[in-house]
Amino acid sequence: MARRPTADRLLSTEAIGRLRRAAMLSVAAGLFWPLQAMALAWGVQGWVSGADATRSLVAAAFFAGWGLLRAVVERMSARQCYAAADGVIHKLRQGVVTREALRPEGATSSAALAAMLTEKLAALGPWITRYRPAMLRAKVLPLVFIAVAASMSWPVALILLIAGPLIPLFMALVGMAAKEASAKQMVEVGALNSLLIDRIAAMPDILLLNAGAASRAAFEARADGLRARTMSVLRVAFLSSTVLELFSALGVALVAVYVGFSLLGVFHFGTWGAPLTVGEGVFLLLLAPEFFQPLRDLASAWHDRAAAEAVADEVDALTADETPAVLGQGGDAAPLPGPASVHLKGVTVRRGGAVLALPDLEVAAGESVALQGPSGVGKSTTLDLVAGLTRPETGVVEVAGQPLTDESADAWRARIAHVPQSVHVPDMTLRRFLDPHDSGTDMRRALERARAAEIVAALPEGLETRLGETGAGVSGGEARRLLLARAFLTGAEVVLADEPTADLDAATGTAITAALTELAAEGRTVIVATHDTSLAGALGRVVTLEAAP
Repeated sequence: MARRPTADRLLSTEAIGRLRRAAMLSVAAGLFWPLQAMALAWGVQGWVSGADATRSLVAAAFFAGWGLLRAVVERMSARQCYAAADGVIHKLRQGVVTREALRPEGATSSAALAAMLTEKLAALGPWITRYRPAMLRAKVLPLVFIAVAASMSWPVALILLIAGPLIPLFMALVGMAAKEASAKQMVEVGALNSLLIDRIAAMPDILLLNAGAASRAAFEARADGLRARTMSVLRVAFLSSTVLELFSALGVALVAVYVGFSLLGVFHFGTWGAPLTVGEGVFLLLLAPEFFQPLRDLASAWHDRAAAEAVADEVDALTADETPAVLGQGGDAAPLPGPASVHLKGVTVRRGGAVLALPDLEVAAGESVALQGPSGVGKSTTLDLVAGLTRPETGVVEVAGQPLTDESADAWRARIAHVPQSVHVPDMTLRRFLDPHDSGTDMRRALERARAAEIVAALPEGLETRLGETGAGVSGGEARRLLLARAFLTGAEVVLADEPTADLDAATGTAITAALTELAAEGRTVIVATHDTSLAGALGRVVTLEAAP
């Protein structure tokens, strides 16, 4: 049976080292309390015995001094913990962003990714900063306190020895429910984020169809689901806190009863010869609550651990997705030298559990080719292979006379203009999007050649408009014409267009066809995947892809 993923595996070696140091410092800070209690008990014994005020001042000085040292050590421990937490969360976020940025579009929901990067990974913070120090304190300090108590009174040590283990026992039982409740809560957090992103993206359609009430009702239902899951987590937390406080209160009460009756002379057992003194009694009463404090801290951190385990499961599921990353690193690179040619030979691509075989394809520099065939035969996949957005299972993709690899992909994409079916626009002005290199090319002329000048003119802020991720404010056909204008502006030598005239009216389709043929006439390599026979006929060559038998 495969080992269940644990949150501990999310910790780097550096973080583990920091947390180990933090835990040892935390234990050292906890060991200062018996010294403080001893100073306070010594001062109280002096009051009872009628000693002068000097003894009280000395006791107060020792109490304050040990307390100051304890605070300094605790601060040092906390700094180590928070440094470890910041490092782990930053590294995980960076890893997730880097991984997802290089995966094909749609591999992971943007809403689920946003929930992971913000709320879910942030939930690791309390666990990292509290759990390991609390665990070491719970292992060391109670045993030390029992040994110290036993040196004065074995009944007190026995009371603590019996009451203490009951807390971890019930804490472990409650922790099972806490893990399940936290996992369900994390699922609801992701679902709510997904719904919110979907509704924001569909806002124009929602308003157009007057579906605001239905959309609001769906969002309220999902929010109620998250509220219910959150309350489940809180119920488990309050239950464990109640159990903890019950046993710790009983333990402290029994110690107080024993100390009180011993000082009154009712109990004459439990000490090692001499009767229990007032100072010893005060010391034991001060020690008993601190015996339970590490267990309290561990119980609180136990819930943080349950939440972290749920997050670790989701991180495992995300990283276990074997969808191949795109080629390259997605960064800027100098254009790849060589002719703007494309050659696919013996290429197969994995789609889930199936393998799709693509026909060999050779496109010379400056040639325009239309890929046709029924849906599912690999037209769009071929374009993705040429752009380095999909990795072949077998075979070779050659561009500019050399294999397309991780090393050459970014440089090859520097020569490409890609016009996908669904356009995604970065959060920037339209001017910067169309001319990312600030080339100074005549933008008006490029827009006219792409039949997109009137689109920009109709926008409220013209070229300074921010369209948003889904291109809100322009239609699908208008967005594709803007991408063609970008191809004119950037001087892309290779234009890849996926169904550029799909679902468009005749006039818009004609405008896009004209822009593509003009690009081809300038000697650019144009490869189009299309069902549009008019567009295909306007290009230089048609390659028909056949469905597998």
